[in-house]
Amino acid sequence: MRPTLATHLGSRQVARVVYGSIIGLALVVVVESHPPPTGVVIGWFLGSAAAVALAELYSEIIGFETRERRRVARAEVREMLDDALAVAFGVAFPDVFFVLAALSVIELDTALTVAKWSGLALIGFYGYWAARFSGSRVPRALLQGAGIALVGVGLIALKAFLH
Repeated sequence: MRPTLATHLGSRQVARVVYGSIIGLALVVVVESHPPPTGVVIGWFLGSAAAVALAELYSEIIGFETRERRRVARAEVREMLDDALAVAFGVAFPDVFFVLAALSVIELDTALTVAKWSGLALIGFYGYWAARFSGSRVPRALLQGAGIALVGVGLIALKAFLH
């Protein structure tokens, strides 16, 4: 495993990226029904990433100040901002594929499909490594990764059922 990946997987940001990825996957599933122009999709994902990151940062600051009964120090805000940016990354991750569609490298339908399945893969990837790092053997880790990916499959199935 590459050292940068190992460092990332050992960081606090993993939980935030997973959280953001689930939100991003939900957005893909919603947009897929009636996709607007590619530029609008890109804007929605970037706007959603910013909104969720700001909500994450704000809620962390409020939670800290009510729990600790003091103002948040600048260094603590920086740490919270790192977490919020990790959430934003998870939400905005699918935008890579929509930018490719905007550049006519792939079709919008392909971007939606790849964004949906890569979101599931990303969530499953983190589930697998969480299990491995906590001592599980490969079969159990694969089961955990697949299990968490099923959360996304459930979201996709719900959309298909309701649509």
